Amino acid sequence: MNKPESLRAHLLATVADLKHDPDRLLIFIDNGKIRCTAAPSLSFEYGFDLQIIITNFAGHPDSIMLPLLGWVSVNQSELMENLNKSAEGIKFEADIIDRSKVDMSITLRLTERVVVRKDAEGNTTITHAGEPQRAAAFLDPSWIPGAQGTGSEWVVPE
Repeated sequence: MNKPESLRAHLLATVADLKHDPDRLLIFIDNGKIRCTAAPSLSFEYGFDLQIIITNFAGHPDSIMLPLLGWVSVNQSELMENLNKSAEGIKFEADIIDRSKVDMSITLRLTERVVVRKDAEGNTTITHAGEPQRAAAFLDPSWIPGAQGTGSEWVVPE
């Protein structure tokens, strides 16, 4: 599975608070499933809940949610575009530690397609298929908190 590491790298690159202490970003895979049809190949789809835990976070939640939504817009866009999937596709919880810090848990319902092919010589190739790119123009997956103003402000150019 490639999406968990892709999201980890994205959050570490875009959330300033995590750049200095990446060990506070924990990622777990829950409720994993494999879906495979009786097609003539062994291609399949991973389905899983990706749980992201950020410990001792002192920033504004926007500084995590906006980069997260940017990543989702490219890597699992149906969580934003499909009304049924968007209702349950992204969930979060927060434990308030004190007046300035929280432990935050975010759960994403993700899928990842794996294409398995055999060539004429019988060699098997495995490819993780990319997602259709229909991302909303206003969500920049490389958005960096603070680049447009304060740490919790996001300015949309007109």
